Amino acid sequence: MCLGVPAKVLELRENYLALVDYGGVKKVVDATLVPDVKPGDYVIVHAGAIIEKISKEEYEETIKILREILELSGE
Repeated sequence: MCLGVPAKVLELRENYLALVDYGGVKKVVDATLVPDVKPGDYVIVHAGAIIEKISKEEYEETIKILREILELSGE
């Protein structure tokens, strides 16, 4: 199963890299597929690459659903 994870772009770096925040966990990911991404954008990251931009509302709703899944699974 593949899962795209919502994140917020914190900064852009050289060579189409972006620092993103996964709700407290920060990682550098590839931004090549979405070259118009900028700090403050909300995105979906899959396999270490940004695959699309999303709205803040979509981000918040997805985070809410993921937290509910974790609660139900006992995590």
